[in-house]
Amino acid sequence: MTVFLRGFTRLRRNARVGNGLKYRALVSKALLDLIPGFLRNRREEVESLRRALLTGDFDQVRYLGHRMRGVGDSYGFEYVSILGRRLEQCGRERNVDHLGELVADYADYLSNVRIEYA
Repeated sequence: MTVFLRGFTRLRRNARVGNGLKYRALVSKALLDLIPGFLRNRREEVESLRRALLTGDFDQVRYLGHRMRGVGDSYGFEYVSILGRRLEQCGRERNVDHLGELVADYADYLSNVRIEYA
């Protein structure tokens, strides 16, 4: 699927809106029908990350972060991959404080991302 997305700038995270940032992802029109399921799976992933954080399951955090790295870029959500890399690293380091911030950032991203189809 990444073939559809080559050459596109998939993430622009620098637009100020109020006190926060407006997240935008550029997604291929060929993926239009897949995006609702993709976003539903990502929201479930946030809940899995929260549970793993509460139970101290750093292996699960690492696994989920690794999975995020792969799927984010494939669908045009580069920031999901960026967060996945960070989560994977923090899971390895068992950095609870930073993990909490990343999970909150992920939930915020999913709630506020604006999708543009190209």
